[in-house]
Amino acid sequence: MTVAGVAAMGVGAGALLMTDNDASAGQSATPRAAVRETLTIKCPDVSIRLTRVPRQAQPTVDDELARMDSQVAQAYQQLATRGSSASDDWVKTRVLEPLSTRRRSAIIRITTTIDKVASRPQGLSSLASCTVQRDTAAPASADANADASAGTTATPAPGGATPAAGGQQQQPQSGPQKADFVDIRRVRPNVSKPAPKRNASKGTFSSRCGRNGNKHFNPDNVIVAPGVSNGAHHMHDYVGNLATDAFSSDQDLAAAGTTCSNGDRSTHYWPVLRLRDGSDEKDLNADGGGKDGNVGRILQPSSVKLTFRGSPVGKVTAMPKFLRIITGDAKSFTNGTANANASWSCTGFENRQLKDKYPLCPRGSDVVRTFNFQSCWDGKNTDSANHRAHVAFAQADGSCAQGFRAVPQLVQRITYKVKPGSVFAVDSFPEQLHKPVTDHGDFINVMSSRLMAKAVRCINNGSKCG
Repeated sequence: MTVAGVAAMGVGAGALLMTDNDASAGQSATPRAAVRETLTIKCPDVSIRLTRVPRQAQPTVDDELARMDSQVAQAYQQLATRGSSASDDWVKTRVLEPLSTRRRSAIIRITTTIDKVASRPQGLSSLASCTVQRDTAAPASADANADASAGTTATPAPGGATPAAGGQQQQPQSGPQKADFVDIRRVRPNVSKPAPKRNASKGTFSSRCGRNGNKHFNPDNVIVAPGVSNGAHHMHDYVGNLATDAFSSDQDLAAAGTTCSNGDRSTHYWPVLRLRDGSDEKDLNADGGGKDGNVGRILQPSSVKLTFRGSPVGKVTAMPKFLRIITGDAKSFTNGTANANASWSCTGFENRQLKDKYPLCPRGSDVVRTFNFQSCWDGKNTDSANHRAHVAFAQADGSCAQGFRAVPQLVQRITYKVKPGSVFAVDSFPEQLHKPVTDHGDFINVMSSRLMAKAVRCINNGSKCG
């Protein structure tokens, strides 16, 4: 599947895209695709507001939050199946009001559970109601002439299901849109690196953990939804720890094997990237795959680089074992971009980073995803109720805020070989429409104390190890 006819896209909604291959081949631009309106569900994110949850209440709270995610996914599928033919009254009475009722009940159970062991959280009841968010743009479907000659069908808009393998009905799909892509050559350089201070820790430590050649996939998220199967509603790529799924305890992770050559048992995972060319993956009729609107062939990374870096203003201290860090926000399309943190680029152009666009890379250049993790730790907790409060990004001058200390900063850099002009998309929660801004990376530190000490020593001494 190719992004049809490339005119200079910039960032305008509905603009068309072109790569140098299209131009050199002398192809004429395909007529602009019909603009359509995609509707999705927007709900306040209760998890972000839960900064303090007693340990005794955490399992119940996690279960209720996961149930709320499933409720939103189901409501979105209901809305997407009806599509643009849905009247305002139907959307209100058949989708939004029942969803808000279910969310209100879940919030009551959360507050009641917490109230039994600690102060009752305030203000959560106002987060029950949801609205419809509109995304108007031309779909990034295959070139119409190419589709016709190949006998294929472009990814359908909401409201039209496509027959799947074995005659089953595939769920309605949305995204990506043409406006979600931009030619990387039209992006101005936007990366600057501040000069390190005299006492900076300039070394690096790397773990070589492969490219998920063993095909370790699942739609779980052991950090956000422990004990919940399909808690992510999208498929994750894993490298490092071989035991990671929703049900992995710290003890399971510590005893598991690893794909890392240095014995590092840490867990690294991120949403898979799929080629949207009409081909099917084995998970077409499975949770996290086609059932949750994630279709297309899963792309194996061409490289995965896991690097720990130092602080630009001083030395770093060891991470605690089982420290959990999430960077980015899987719900950034509806939550807003406050916690969005993934960067998209192309090899040879990495001084140009994109947050809310997928890059179109020229011939010979690979797609790059980069996750720069939080590098300041509160010195006490390996996790927090919202999975964010216990870690933080460094301040503008490179230092950590009061109460936080610098730890090695993880950088996950993942590349993919993608044919120029191809449509690809990151897996997402169904209602997030595969937007690039929803990309995110996850990490659980399961290094041995000896290996972590080596990493800290290398970083603080200015060495390059691993």
